Amino acid sequence: MRRILITTLLILCFVAPLWAASKEDERLENAATVLDEVLNIPDGIPQELLDKAECVVVIPSVKKLAMGFGGSYGRGAMVCRGGANFAGPWGPPVMMALEGGSFGIQLGGTATDFVLLIMNPGGVDSLLSSKVKLGADASAAAGPKGRTASAETDAWMTAEILSYSRAKGLFAGVSLEGSTLRPDGDANIELYQRAMDPRDIVRSKEVKVPRAGVRLVNRLQKASPHNYSG
Repeated sequence: MRRILITTLLILCFVAPLWAASKEDERLENAATVLDEVLNIPDGIPQELLDKAECVVVIPSVKKLAMGFGGSYGRGAMVCRGGANFAGPWGPPVMMALEGGSFGIQLGGTATDFVLLIMNPGGVDSLLSSKVKLGADASAAAGPKGRTASAETDAWMTAEILSYSRAKGLFAGVSLEGSTLRPDGDANIELYQRAMDPRDIVRSKEVKVPRAGVRLVNRLQKASPHNYSG
């Protein structure tokens, strides 16, 4: 009996990390699928805005926690351009968590995909430092649609974060003000197998893109190989 118990515990110790890793891998794969589909929408994210983004956050299948005024939650990943001035190629993902109450209600409580563009270094620093309340700690706005849409309005020019949603086949800019976005520390530990500061994931040249994140990073590199934020 004791031998069986010991064997069972050893199996659990071996399998649990694999299960945890596969969960984060699945999240990255789902994020890559969402990003690929969103970037293929004809009347989608304007190319000029994507080319000026320092980072992109993809949160697949955000769900509502409860009926009425229950909060919403979602888990995804942020990928940033490398280099001191975000002028390099897209780098390793930082796992992120999106939480809030209002956006679940306004989207009818359906599972919704979100894509957020982080438009300046200030927005990136805020997100890498701690939990950020959109609209309060970081300025946020619904992103414009259309490949040739003008990005010259004050809202789009000054916002640190532009956000888009896709639900039931409909794609649109959406306001996420009042929601919070933060690094998902536990998920980052599982993905990289050690505790890491989110800044180190983005900035360190020693951190490699995990296998599960390659498709997501490559899709961004193909869609926007250069940063034209100037």
